[in-house]
Amino acid sequence: VQLQASGGGLVQSGGSLRLSCVASGSSLDYYAIGWFRQAPGKEREDVLCITRRGGSTYYSDHVKGRFTSSRDNVKNTVYLQMNNLKPEDTAVYYCAARPAGWDCGLHYDTWGQGTLVTVSS
Repeated sequence: VQLQASGGGLVQSGGSLRLSCVASGSSLDYYAIGWFRQAPGKEREDVLCITRRGGSTYYSDHVKGRFTSSRDNVKNTVYLQMNNLKPEDTAVYYCAARPAGWDCGLHYDTWGQGTLVTVSS
């Protein structure tokens, strides 16, 4: 499977963005998908994982209550809905796939190119 994240951009604090992660080369049904972010000068942060059935496992307390993920397996796309964005959410956001058939966990072996989200104050 190959992944491509998109939908980033510049948004004001308090605004919303929806990121997309489109899969190609294989059906998305087989994969749990994780969302990650890396802010300038900081280490990568795990955000959340959406299970193969569409449930979410949150890795970051900073986004609980503001970020949700959903999936449309017909469109082979996973979404990250980000609401009430804050300047500290500014980062490059990545999606990644777990090994086929595995649900959410620690290891992700396929990564898409990131998309930049910039939140202005």
